[in-house]
Amino acid sequence: MRPTYRRLAATAAGLMLLPVALVGCGIGGGDEDESATKPARAPADEAATRSRERVQAYLDAMAAKDVAAGRSQLCALLHDGFDLGATGPNGDFADHFQVPEAAITDIRSGPLGQEVRVSVSVTVGKRTVARPLVFTVTRDGSDWCIAAEAPGGPAAPTPTGVAPSPAS
Repeated sequence: MRPTYRRLAATAAGLMLLPVALVGCGIGGGDEDESATKPARAPADEAATRSRERVQAYLDAMAAKDVAAGRSQLCALLHDGFDLGATGPNGDFADHFQVPEAAITDIRSGPLGQEVRVSVSVTVGKRTVARPLVFTVTRDGSDWCIAAEAPGGPAAPTPTGVAPSPAS
């Protein structure tokens, strides 16, 4: 009869330790925070959001003539060129240019990063002209930055025929 009691005691101890062992292995135990295992956003959504933020900050800096804020949105490789040309006669931050309106019109993936298309209204004296630009935004280490600025082509018509509103 003694072996029966030992077997029963061993089985009871095993059953008592089983839930602890299962939780330790990750089975059961619904206490785990599932949000920690999932990324906050999909990579494409994050890229579009970060690109919009960087370009909007640059446009805001351009309208406010805040050269330092504009420079901080650019990748480090562009800083020297920016310093030489930003406030020059054709620079984005030239004193004789006023930027009454700037709007992000489209964001899409491109071969070198996110391409952010904008429409910028520039006033010189009494003349106002809208110019399309394309900013390329890329990831530089753990941060996002503007890697290029180029003239944009004619704006593509929107499917609904409604002009895009300025981004806030």
